[in-house]
Amino acid sequence: MAIFSVYVVNKAGGLIYQLDHYAPRSENEKTFSFPLDLVLKLHDERVVVAFGQRDSIRGIKFVVLADPRQAGIESLLRKIYEIYSDFALKNPFYSLEMPIRCELFDQNLKLALEVAEKAGPFGPGS
Repeated sequence: MAIFSVYVVNKAGGLIYQLDHYAPRSENEKTFSFPLDLVLKLHDERVVVAFGQRDSIRGIKFVVLADPRQAGIESLLRKIYEIYSDFALKNPFYSLEMPIRCELFDQNLKLALEVAEKAGPFGPGS
């Protein structure tokens, strides 16, 4: 399963945080001569977009783009809100409505995404 991206949007609709978590593995670089023979193939892959508005007072919205088969998205949204509360809101240098630039927030969010991909849903106390 895969979690592709996480976005945090402020009350005004501005993007204050973006994490592109899933990067497809690239193959070896190939060189081509011109003209290129291109063949386009249609892929029927879907992406689940999970919206989680967890902070109605501040109007912060959390958006997760994930594989439809990924389990535990709702619990992941709760965990992201917990990380936001712990590492962004409690940071004395962070101002509301401003972009989130906190290394501890980044580290803990990446760790939570890895745990979510491997283990599925978060239990209480995670």
